[in-house]
Amino acid sequence: MNIKIIGVGKLKEKYFRDGIAEYLKRMDKFAKVKIVEVADEKAPENLSEAEMADVKAKEGDRILGKIKDKEWVIALAIEGKQRPSEVFAKEIADLGTYGYSDITFVIGGSLGLSPAVMKRANDTLSFGKLTMPHQLMRLVLMEQIYRAFMINIGSPYHK
Repeated sequence: MNIKIIGVGKLKEKYFRDGIAEYLKRMDKFAKVKIVEVADEKAPENLSEAEMADVKAKEGDRILGKIKDKEWVIALAIEGKQRPSEVFAKEIADLGTYGYSDITFVIGGSLGLSPAVMKRANDTLSFGKLTMPHQLMRLVLMEQIYRAFMINIGSPYHK
């Protein structure tokens, strides 16, 4: 299985990079995981609705440029589908079983994802109504993907 995580912006903090590196190492025996960073659009603090839409569209174009046609895309969004870890694990396993061996997760920038990215997504995922920095969300997502693999092999990690 190939898993790609596309995130807007660079991961600057060493502690996030270290955490992600640890999960990349742990997942090496289950899947090939690739992290892809796309540039975030520089924007002033007080944006109009039109300016926000423009920023999301530009970031969205960069994201879409990193997605291949055959990839199953899961967009992370506050309004996305919430599910327990066991259900998420089964969905990951089922995707592989039904021929989707390339799964791409997309994490937007501070303004979220563009309508074009949401339209391209085959599914959505939410970890709740809380707003989190996108850098932290990458680490949380990595842990949940690892947890899914652990659940699927019956490991006690999930307990």
